[in-house]
This record gives sequence, C-alpha cells and structure tokens, in this order.
Amino acid sequence: MSNRPEKHFSNRPEKKAIHTEVRTRMEGSGYVLLTDCRGMKVAGMTELRRKLRSTKSRLLVVPNSFLSLASRDLGWSGVEQFLNGPTAMITGTGDVSAVAKVLQEFAKTTNMPAVKGGWFARQALSASDVEAIASIPPREVLLGQVVGTIAAPMSRLVGVLQQKVASVLYVLKAVEEKKAKSGA
Repeated sequence: MSNRPEKHFSNRPEKKAIHTEVRTRMEGSGYVLLTDCRGMKVAGMTELRRKLRSTKSRLLVVPNSFLSLASRDLGWSGVEQFLNGPTAMITGTGDVSAVAKVLQEFAKTTNMPAVKGGWFARQALSASDVEAIASIPPREVLLGQVVGTIAAPMSRLVGVLQQKVASVLYVLKAVEEKKAKSGA
C-alpha cells in the first residue's frame, strides 16, 4: 500500500475507512465497471442494485478521488480517464457479461446509467468494450457450445459405427437365411 493515502487520511478515520473499503472491493473483485450516476434517483439506484444482486455484484457510489487513490494503490492504470462526474462502481466475482447485460438493459429502459468504462483482466475497458462484453452469450451457453463442438465428431463417429454394425448384421442375416434355405 502506498504512503500517500495513509498520509492523506491520517487525521480523518472515516475517509481512511472509505478508502480501505473501496480498495478492498476493487482488489477482491473479478471486474470493476464504472457508470455515470448523474441524475439517478434513489428508487432507480435501488432497482439497479436489486437487478445486479442476481449477478453476484454490488453497486457503490464512490467519490472519484477515492477511486483514483485505490486504483493507484493497486497499480491499475487507465482508470483515471473515467473519473469525471458522479461515479458508481460495480464490483463482483460473477459473470461480467451478465453484469454488462443488466447495465445495458437498465440503461435502455431508464436512459441511465451511462457506462463510463472499467477494469477487467488486468486492463482498462472503454464504454464500447463493456458494450461488446454485453453481447457475449452467458457462460452456460458458451459451455454448451464447447460441449456441442467436442461432441459433434463423436456423434458422427457413433453414427458411422452404427452403420457398419448394421451392415455386418445384414450380412450375417443373409448368410443365416441362405444356410436355412440350403439346410432345410
């Protein structure tokens, strides 16, 4: 941890606690998405939090100075470009594409919040990157596609083997019938 936040908050324990919470959430999260929460009412924020809960993520409105300090402490470069205006931070460990979809759907119905960007897989994300992530199918669908791709050649092999076994059975049946006619 850098000395700057400690020095900056040395006489303000409540600010030090906020900084620690923001940093801990960022550090323990698989992703951080930042949205512009300008003009959002409490009811809208509550509704968005409720929808995000199903994706194993949490929304927290955070002063940009705390986000900037925490990102610097963690060595995350590129986050500062998104820190203008009121910012809500979404963190979690679930499927980032599901979170991006929830944000996209919510923005369509309420015209808020606008995604500013974020941090995922050790790199900064732009708003268009988050939009692209929203278009990725859910994890379960991707796993199903992988299984289908792996299973397809095996299914064809089973079909070919079944045809060969059926052909052998037809030959054996014909031989049996021929023997039955000649032996009777």
